[in-house]
Amino acid sequence: MAQPSTRQELIDYCKRKLGYPVLEINVADEQIEDLVDDAVQYFQERHFDGVYQTYMKYQITQDDIDRGRAQTGGVGITTTTVSENLGNSTSFQYEENGNYLPVHPSVIGVNKIFKFDGENTLASNMFSVKYQLFLNDIYYWGSLELLTYAMTKTYLEDIDFMLTTDKQIRFNKRQDRLYLDIDWGSQDAGDFLVLECYRALDPASFSQIYNDSFLKKYLTALIKRQWGQNLSKFKGVKLPGGIELNGGEIYQAAEQELADIKSRMAMEYELPPLDFIG
Repeated sequence: MAQPSTRQELIDYCKRKLGYPVLEINVADEQIEDLVDDAVQYFQERHFDGVYQTYMKYQITQDDIDRGRAQTGGVGITTTTVSENLGNSTSFQYEENGNYLPVHPSVIGVNKIFKFDGENTLASNMFSVKYQLFLNDIYYWGSLELLTYAMTKTYLEDIDFMLTTDKQIRFNKRQDRLYLDIDWGSQDAGDFLVLECYRALDPASFSQIYNDSFLKKYLTALIKRQWGQNLSKFKGVKLPGGIELNGGEIYQAAEQELADIKSRMAMEYELPPLDFIG
């Protein structure tokens, strides 16, 4: 099938691109399954179509607050003692607060969390400056200049940014933890956090991943390289008719194809670092 929609159809497609069933593809089924997992993981981590931007909400529990507020010897504290011989025994002791929230493994990046407390006095409720400004000026739209109103709103945003900065976060996708450097004592159980994040597409739910042109080429090249690597173990072996297996050439050709594919990934399919986005 030229447009695979399942895992097995993708495998069959790649094998046909390599010459099957005319040629015998000397790669075990277990090896191909591993290569499919590697290809999908690479696609999810590097291709801009392998992830999607979404918003996730999390309700703070009392356990989260207790863990974030834990003091020395309390819940959530990890104590690590490191000793080095510097002529005499020297002990270094570090303590880390467990101020993190669990994150689903499909989340590969977190951009920010939205403000969730009442510190934003400029726009938190009906007594805010913005609300009163709009309430008092709504009756004068006929004489009010929109430029003046927009500049005033921008000025208020600058004040809000300086007085109530965004919450500092730390995230590593290998930990499945979102660390929040906030005052946990000011949080209440039952409040919600809203995370702006990127999640990896699940092929089980979005089968169109298997028909992606990049993934098909990349997996085909991976199988080809594994094929050449397997055949290279039999270098110099003569088959009936004087045919000699040459897995080295297959391996080198696949390596070149993979290098070209990864180069195209960096130039065409991968999102640029934020420092290079104008």
